[in-house]
Amino acid sequence: MTPFVLLAAAAAIFFVAHVILLFTSFGKGQYNRKKYLWSHLTLWICGAILFAMTTMYAGKGTSEVMDVFDTPLKRGLIIVVAFGLSAIAHTVVKLLVMPRYQAR
Repeated sequence: MTPFVLLAAAAAIFFVAHVILLFTSFGKGQYNRKKYLWSHLTLWICGAILFAMTTMYAGKGTSEVMDVFDTPLKRGLIIVVAFGLSAIAHTVVKLLVMPRYQAR
């Protein structure tokens, strides 16, 4: 396996972990803060891995997808999107999900 494939697999694993942790943070009648925190951390780690991949492989012809992120601004958008998704998810949980748990 090449380093590119290993990094891509790691990013995919962290993203899947993020989704699983996010959905399992909210059980019947309880809210697991640690899982919820780890769901955010795994998303940020996934974003960091993708940022590193684009820094290493953009413009080198390794992947057409990586070549799209050929400028620092485009690479920076990966970090912005990762934190933006985290902020949106946190807002949805705070405004829509948590009131249901507090009402019980």
